[in-house]
Amino acid sequence: MNLGKKLQSCKGETSRVQRDEGAKMKYYSLIDKVYGRKNLKQAYLAVRANKGAPGVDGQTVDAYGENLEAELDALHLELKTGTYEPKPVRRVEIPKPDGSKRPLGVPTVRDRVVQQALLNVMQPIFDPEFHPSSYGYRPGRSCQQAVAKAERYMNQHGLKYVVDMDLSKCFDRLDHDLILQGINRKISDGTVLRLIRQFLEAGVMKDGVYEDTEIGSPQGGVISPLIANIYLDYFDQAMKSRGIHIVRYADDILIFARSPRQAEKHKRIAYGILEDELKLVVNREKTQITSVYKGVPYLGFVIYRRYVGINPRKVKAFKDTIRKLTPRNHGMNVEAMVRRLNPVLRGWINYFRAANCKGAVQDLMGWIRRRLRMKQMREWKSWKALHKELRRRGYKGEFQKISMRRWRNSASPLLSLALPNSWFDEIGLVDLAGYEVGILHRYYEIQTTEAC
Repeated sequence: MNLGKKLQSCKGETSRVQRDEGAKMKYYSLIDKVYGRKNLKQAYLAVRANKGAPGVDGQTVDAYGENLEAELDALHLELKTGTYEPKPVRRVEIPKPDGSKRPLGVPTVRDRVVQQALLNVMQPIFDPEFHPSSYGYRPGRSCQQAVAKAERYMNQHGLKYVVDMDLSKCFDRLDHDLILQGINRKISDGTVLRLIRQFLEAGVMKDGVYEDTEIGSPQGGVISPLIANIYLDYFDQAMKSRGIHIVRYADDILIFARSPRQAEKHKRIAYGILEDELKLVVNREKTQITSVYKGVPYLGFVIYRRYVGINPRKVKAFKDTIRKLTPRNHGMNVEAMVRRLNPVLRGWINYFRAANCKGAVQDLMGWIRRRLRMKQMREWKSWKALHKELRRRGYKGEFQKISMRRWRNSASPLLSLALPNSWFDEIGLVDLAGYEVGILHRYYEIQTTEAC
């Protein structure tokens, strides 16, 4: 039974759910669903699964769970009586690839539980009516689906030109009043709306100093992604009403057109909606009009006319990660290094295997094996150990005395004979080249007339 049917089935509470003028469901009493003990328990389990750092109170997820029933009983009572008050979020900054830093807000565990409880109730209300080309932070949707939709628009629907739009600090600029207006379209429960406003205005603690939050929804908050989608759905639907095709993953937006002139027109319309109506800021330096002929970068991929590749910057970042995990002078042996490396390899290939990247993957795998051969050379220290391994493998050719410390020697045919690809299979190294790639078509969706 869906949430609407559950709410309608409550005897003596027929006012909980009504239909507005647009014949869409509107919810007038939801707070009891939020503070229900079963929902709070499910919320805690979700928070525990996501782990995360402590908030301003220093309490960890595990510590909160040690006295879980009492903690949830206290939350239940505070939410029921309207005495619950969230604490400020703890401000942390994480580095971005371009050298700048991304501010994150870490709520306390108990606040994350309440936000998750809100999310459990609100997500099924809003998500079904979001724009069909919105993919970020939505259940059952992925980056690969967004890329597949974009690729189809360009290569199968003739929308060859794209406005690649960049929003500047989107989460930090969400207007609180507009957030609540967006939520109020579906939810008129004053207690729920007041609770959300409390989270928005809870403030932040940075280096022990409190700062007000008069604008924005902190990245790191459990409910912030849903809030951002509710906020930006206004943009999505406004573009749809004008017959303009878009694909949006969070604040990464592509707008499609048949010509450069039409792309310019669509860009001006988008500026008006985003900046004038939603009070956001478009980064005009990074926003550009490009085409499938040049390649359209999106979510780590690059979409071309005949294929989809991996963005070279993502390959470089991946290699940088591999370098950190395979240092030559570390005391860790190769087998232990492989165990540390494998989850990273699986995660990367599972994300990018949608691309046509067979050659790139083979090159990467050769480079990774070479780094591990170099590590094994360092462990051997002497060419005598190499010769011993060659003899063990039945090598009858000429032996050479080579340095075990030079990178160029890791490409020696002798090293490949001593440490063949089968050796890496034996020690359990994940083989990127063993994965099927070029599978973007699996993420295609059935196109409808509404999928603008």
